[in-house]
Amino acid sequence: MTTRTRTLGTTGPQVSALGLGCMGMSALYGDADRTESVATVHAALEAGVTLLDTGDFYGMGHNELLIGEALRSAPAARRERALLSVKFGALRDPDGGWAGYDGRPAAVRNFAAYSLQRLGVDHIDVYRIARLDPDVPVEETVGAIAELVEKGYVRHIGLSEVGAETLRRAAATAPICDLQIEYSLLSRGIEAEILPAARELGIGITAYGVLSRGLISGHFGAGRQLAANDFRALSPRFQGENLRHNLDLVEALRAIAGRKGVSVAQLAVAWVLSRGEDIVPLVGARRRDRLAEALGALDVVLDEADLRAVEEAVPADAAAGDRYPAQQMAHLDSER
Repeated sequence: MTTRTRTLGTTGPQVSALGLGCMGMSALYGDADRTESVATVHAALEAGVTLLDTGDFYGMGHNELLIGEALRSAPAARRERALLSVKFGALRDPDGGWAGYDGRPAAVRNFAAYSLQRLGVDHIDVYRIARLDPDVPVEETVGAIAELVEKGYVRHIGLSEVGAETLRRAAATAPICDLQIEYSLLSRGIEAEILPAARELGIGITAYGVLSRGLISGHFGAGRQLAANDFRALSPRFQGENLRHNLDLVEALRAIAGRKGVSVAQLAVAWVLSRGEDIVPLVGARRRDRLAEALGALDVVLDEADLRAVEEAVPADAAAGDRYPAQQMAHLDSER
C-alpha cells in the first residue's frame, strides 16, 4: 500500500498523494467495462488511494452509482478511508447534450441531495461546482455549499476551473480547500496567475488531465480510431497536424523515460508530483494495469537534470491545439 499523503490546502483533508479520477468509467472516453471499473476502484483503495473524484453529470448519474457500488462491495476498512470529491452543476439532456451550468443555491441543494442518494453516503468530502455559472455570483454558490457544510452534508468546499479573481472572491466567502484544474506538461496555464493565487490563499490543487487524456501516456498512437462517444474525437489536440506535433513531444519524453527506466506515463505523472506538495494529481485509470502503472510514478524521483531534460523536451506552451473545443473553452473562467 502507498502511504504517501498530501493535504488539500490549509483547511482540507489529508489524502493520498495520487487520486483516482473516475469520469472515464462512465463517460466521454468511449465504452468502459463496468466490472473492470469496479475492480479498478477496489485496487486503488487496496493500494492506499483514498481520494475518488466524480461528477453527478458523468453518465448522468452513472458514475456516482458505480462508485457507490464499488464502495459497498469493498472491505469496510478501505471503504471508510475513501474520500469523495464531487462536481455538480452541469446541465444535461437525454441525448447527452450540454445546456450550461446552474450554480443557484436551490440548485446546489438539489444536486447534493441526489448525489448523496446515488453514492449511498451521508456526506460528501469535497463538493464543487464543475464550472462557474456566469449568471450567479460565486459568493452565492459557495455560500450555499457552506450551508451544506454547517448541516453536515459536506465536509469541505472546492472549486473547479476558475481564475485567480474568482478564487479570491470565493475564499473571502468561505474556506476553500482546493481548486480542481487541468495541469500537465501540455497544460501549464495555471502557473502564471492561478497557482500563485492559490498558494497565497492556502488553497491546494487537484490536478486533472495529468496525462492529457491519454495523449502523453505513451500508449496513444497516431492511427488510433476513436469512437463517436469519445471526447477526444473532437478535442483539438487530437486532430490532424496537432496530433502529429503532440506525439512528437511524447517521443521526446519517451527517450528521457527510457534512460530512467520508467514509462512515459510515470514520467509525466512524476513531473506533476514534483511541482509542489500542495498539488495532488488525479489519474483517470479505467483499468487495473493502467492504475498500477500510474501508481509507479510515486517511486520516480526527478532530479534537477531530469527536470531540465523534461523542460527542454516539452517547454511550456509546446502543445498544439486548445485543451477543449471552442464551445467548451468559453465556459472556463480559468481561461479568461
